[in-house]
Amino acid sequence: MWRYPLSFLVLLAFLFAGDALAHAARLPLPGSVLGMLLLAGSLRLGWIRPALVQPAAELLIRHMALLFVPAGVGLMTYFGLLGREWLPVVAASIVSTVTVMAVVGWMQQRLERDA
Repeated sequence: MWRYPLSFLVLLAFLFAGDALAHAARLPLPGSVLGMLLLAGSLRLGWIRPALVQPAAELLIRHMALLFVPAGVGLMTYFGLLGREWLPVVAASIVSTVTVMAVVGWMQQRLERDA
């Protein structure tokens, strides 16, 4: 019964730690990304057991499509801006998608090689 609240508390603790660290060090990196990197490092180093965050992670992944609804609704309010600036938006989307796919592929291959 306490698995989900405890799991969410751990994720929130890393989110707040990332926010605090990014703010204190004035890093040009969002605190949520820094918190995710801290969590990934803690999992990789064995400081945190994966079973501790697994319930919340599985729940969030299972309902991930629902989390895109607010972003989609927010995007609809900027149709005029997107119509005027469509070329930079499309170019940035393509470049960022290719970059993310390359980095994830490289990391997956590296993790499989180390395992």
